[in-house]
Amino acid sequence: MNKDLPQAGHPRGLYVLFFTEMWERFGYYLMVGILYLFLHDTVNNGGRGYDVSLAADITGSYVALVYLTPFIGGLVADRYIGYRASIFFGGSLMSLGYFLMAIPHSGGLMFGALACVILGNGFFKPNISTLLGNIYNKEELKPKKDVAYNIFYMGINIGAFICNFVAANLRIKYSWGYAFAAAGFGMVLCLIIFASGQKFVKHADVIKPVQKEDMPFSKIVYSVFLPAIAAGILGWFIRGGGNNGNLFGSHSNDAFIFACVPIIVFYGMVWYRCHGFDRKRISTLFILFGVSIIFWNIYNQNATSLTIWADSYTKREAPKFTQKALSYFGFLKNISTKTDSVAVIDDHFHAQLAPDGKVLVHVGTDPYLQNVPKEEWPAEGQNLKLISTEIYQSINPFWIILLTPVIVGLFGFLKARGKELNTPSKFAWGTVISGLSSLVMVMAALSVNIYQHKVSSGWIVTTYGVFTISELFVSPVGLSLVSKVAPRRFTALMMGGWFITTSLGAKIAGIMAGFWDHFDSKALFFGISAAAAIIAGLLLFPLTNKLNKVVEDATASND
Repeated sequence: MNKDLPQAGHPRGLYVLFFTEMWERFGYYLMVGILYLFLHDTVNNGGRGYDVSLAADITGSYVALVYLTPFIGGLVADRYIGYRASIFFGGSLMSLGYFLMAIPHSGGLMFGALACVILGNGFFKPNISTLLGNIYNKEELKPKKDVAYNIFYMGINIGAFICNFVAANLRIKYSWGYAFAAAGFGMVLCLIIFASGQKFVKHADVIKPVQKEDMPFSKIVYSVFLPAIAAGILGWFIRGGGNNGNLFGSHSNDAFIFACVPIIVFYGMVWYRCHGFDRKRISTLFILFGVSIIFWNIYNQNATSLTIWADSYTKREAPKFTQKALSYFGFLKNISTKTDSVAVIDDHFHAQLAPDGKVLVHVGTDPYLQNVPKEEWPAEGQNLKLISTEIYQSINPFWIILLTPVIVGLFGFLKARGKELNTPSKFAWGTVISGLSSLVMVMAALSVNIYQHKVSSGWIVTTYGVFTISELFVSPVGLSLVSKVAPRRFTALMMGGWFITTSLGAKIAGIMAGFWDHFDSKALFFGISAAAAIIAGLLLFPLTNKLNKVVEDATASND
């Protein structure tokens, strides 16, 4: 008997990577869960005092860049330092970034901290997924690869679920800095776990030799990295006809989109330099990557538009029977009619800006009460006990944990009856279902006048529930897909490409959230995403059988 295999038949390396990724995602999703709220909170409360557009722009740019840098980290790991060294280096940088965020700081230090996390994730994220795929490249383990990625994905969501409760407790009881520090400690624990399990994963740290048709790294630097930096600088300074002279709403949006062009061209050159079946493999990935951008746009609205929705439009009063327990753990925010220094907002929740661009503040009641009828306001001397906004971001991972056995069971049920969905079909169904989750938000926005009444928390719970089904069809399958289809010498590079689709989706979500105040009809705002996803999914269905033939042939290949 192989001592590396527990009774479940999976190598112990899976569980090392499971807990490593769980604590890394604890830190990452804690940061994502509170970053917009921190940036939008008033200076008096320890926040940055930014308006919705700027806070959403920074948050969207951060998430987008976090998923853009895996292109760099994957390439360096593939060619030079290997996957384990990349994970240690990236994890250390991320931990540093979180701890820097915990220090009361100027904007300069904050952006330096964000840069550490962005670059660190680039070295960490694609390579832990690649390491897992390499473990399962043995013939006897290949049939278990999809299940392994589902188990791995469960670890991601356990970390994502618990982090927001920790963040709420620490920032309500103490300060924002304590919440950011918790992300740093989670990252340190992640690295300790990974270091202690090296004997179970080191055999998978195999670097495939560079082929003669592959572009030399030096050429990649001056033909991809340097042009991307130059294009980003050009995008930052270019002037167009949009708001504030920008093409896509802000300097950062323009810079990001311009910087992506050389990277996208580079992936096109990778495809062009390949021949025969390798070209078909990469073509298949690119088609599915294109569809997944729309899926990731909806996914990444959790950090921007859905957080805004939960904060301003959702009735967050905790049920009375839960208040004592939630208060004990520090998950509730108390508000009253007592006046304090708050942002000046109009009837549509648009923050009013001073000539210097800063949000105006005045002495008034908490903005939460603006669309609460006065007869529902707390009596003088009493409080409303509100569920902390960031906890709503734990709804998605809660659904993941709950529904993963159901969806995996459904796939097993279909397989036993010869009706198994192939991977491209899962992408198509998942994209359509993600569009249906946005339709839930369309109905929520139409259910009442949201500027005079709040909507039930049931709407956001439902939209996350529907989206979770789509996520289980697409996200864990995507990691497995890249591992199976990409030519072996390009595995981490293509894993980086998968994360670029997340990056582009996140940036689109951030750009859309930056225009949140321009959409008085939030139904139209969410309807755009719904239509795009449903149409893209339907267009993919006719291609699924042809694409799946490439997936099957690539899986059977050892190259």
